[in-house]
Amino acid sequence: MDDWLTRTEMMLGAEGLKKLKAAKVLVVGLGGVGAYAAEMICRAGVGSLTIVDSDNIHFSNRNRQLIALKSTEGLSKVEVMGSRLLDINTDLNLTEIREFIRDNRIGEVLDAGFDYVLDAIDTLSPKVFLIYHSLQRKYPIVSSMGAGGKFDPLKISIADLSETTDCSLARLIRKRLHRLCAIEGVTAVYSPEAIDKTKIVPTSGELNKASIVGTISYMPASFGIACASVVIRDLAGIPR
Repeated sequence: MDDWLTRTEMMLGAEGLKKLKAAKVLVVGLGGVGAYAAEMICRAGVGSLTIVDSDNIHFSNRNRQLIALKSTEGLSKVEVMGSRLLDINTDLNLTEIREFIRDNRIGEVLDAGFDYVLDAIDTLSPKVFLIYHSLQRKYPIVSSMGAGGKFDPLKISIADLSETTDCSLARLIRKRLHRLCAIEGVTAVYSPEAIDKTKIVPTSGELNKASIVGTISYMPASFGIACASVVIRDLAGIPR
């Protein structure tokens, strides 16, 4: 066993850690949620990780995103995150995809074969199709709902998507998925906390976004860590 994973093995047991080392995980989206999720999965000892994001780091990301620093502005999120992950686990089998995946490309990426999919996309249509195509391939998937406009991390819940309540993003995803397939089997990380509408500002300057929602530093991180906990516990066989 690698010395750096000694304390992880104490928690998961030798067999649980072995399962993580053999696992292949896909993380799509490396923003406020996805970067934290990817790092937690890496630090737990998952052996193979594919990370996907098309964006570069913007100065406005510094209030909430793990890899957003003054020194990393303008750099590729995938490349910065990839370097960080390999600095944590030098044996990590890492695949970097610097693309905005959608339509047929989603299927092509998924065809590489994964033991778990983590959805941290913040654009509705590709989010729905990633979930749909993962379900079609019978991949376990955890999907992050919206962290924007919310303050209380203690209200974050983990439930099947079909059982989520008081979350507008979850409602939209359920509605679209109903047209394509049954929605059971998607684990959602969400919060029913009400959003103050004054924290949402319409915009025309953001790619694939009609509005900007205010965010506080710790909420996207909390969502990402909750998503990672689902992946790690399920792969290691730890009840949740």
